[in-house]
Amino acid sequence: MEIATVVKANGGCEADRRWLRRLKCSVKDYDWGKIGSDSLVYRVYAANSDDQIDSTRPYAELWMGTHESGPSYLEDADGSNGVTLRSWIAENPKSLGDRVLEKWGCDLPFLFKVLSVARPLSIQAHPDKNLAKKMHKAHPNLYKDDNHKPEMALAYTQFEALCGFIPLQELKSVIRAIPEIEELVGNEEANQVFCISEHDEEKVKSAVRTIFTLLMSAGPDTTKQIVFKLKRRLHMESQERQLTDKERLVLKLEKQYPDDIGVISAFFFNYVKLNPGEALYLGANEPHAYLFGECLEVMATSDNVVRAGLTNKPLDIQTLCSMLSYKLGFPEILKGSRIRPYITRYLPPFEEFEVDLCDLPCGASTVFPSVPGPSLLLVLQGEGRMSTDASADEISMGDVLFVPADTEIHLKSSSDLKLYRAGVNSRFLYSL
Repeated sequence: MEIATVVKANGGCEADRRWLRRLKCSVKDYDWGKIGSDSLVYRVYAANSDDQIDSTRPYAELWMGTHESGPSYLEDADGSNGVTLRSWIAENPKSLGDRVLEKWGCDLPFLFKVLSVARPLSIQAHPDKNLAKKMHKAHPNLYKDDNHKPEMALAYTQFEALCGFIPLQELKSVIRAIPEIEELVGNEEANQVFCISEHDEEKVKSAVRTIFTLLMSAGPDTTKQIVFKLKRRLHMESQERQLTDKERLVLKLEKQYPDDIGVISAFFFNYVKLNPGEALYLGANEPHAYLFGECLEVMATSDNVVRAGLTNKPLDIQTLCSMLSYKLGFPEILKGSRIRPYITRYLPPFEEFEVDLCDLPCGASTVFPSVPGPSLLLVLQGEGRMSTDASADEISMGDVLFVPADTEIHLKSSSDLKLYRAGVNSRFLYSL
């Protein structure tokens, strides 16, 4: 094997520093994941790992990076797990490039994942940096990181999510159409939205914050009663009219999470359906819940999650309601920009990360130019050959590689090849 699989001395030559490093990655078996071979995570993990794979378990997430909750390991010459990527970077800090090392220290600033979602994840948000530091200090066992967690999901299949608050006009329509909301939060509070203009941003945020916090704070008995009323009404009305996509989703959520306040709160969020190759991004303090499908996800290196519904895990409703930005409107959908033949870039407004998608037909060639920051490469389809000025080897589905800074990569496919590169945001790397 020509691509480096052993740790080299810190004092090696410049070409030696640019050897690619094959990685063995960690997997998560959260109960919302797809089961066995139905899961893209399972199929990638089976190709990436030498472990015995249990095909009866859910396979929810594959983690690629340095986070201690799911570390990646350098592959040794015999194919076994070697040192962690984080340990290797600590011994080889120049592999990050000067700007990344100066900004984030001796660690990858991003975490790369594959997600296979069979049923909804929790309604959640991730704290900004200041709040993350406070939460980590107060509850280090619950909030393990002092970092923020902006993220981006790039659809591999059709992918559905709830994301951010719906626009004001749509919210007014929802409150008119869903009497159970007014019953939960009160007539006076619900009617606030009809007395404000979308141009008065602070009043809009205040009204939505009040209504949403009252809704999410409802007691379990009240929630159970209201969810039952909602379900009964929608079932009756479905005999006379076609339910909306959101109403059908709410009934589906109720089957999966009966008596959960997240069922009703879904009416407040944008229902986003991504086609393969489309992406959405989320900043700190934005509510969301992934619903179904498979995606590539990249984020700042953090695992802090504040949950408030659609889960059996611990909730922190008051923290979530107090931290949200309450920005209204449909999220921006990224379709990517072609940066060179066969390569499309997804560039969110966060310094820590970007993603390139390389769709390389059989027999074609392309180049990833060198960049002054580190990258992670994941092969999700096909076979080919990858080379740098220091190494060359065959690649195939399930391969994950660490690419040091300042490394140009040449690719040639021997079958239709689909490869993803996660790296530090180009706007940061090339800003003055």
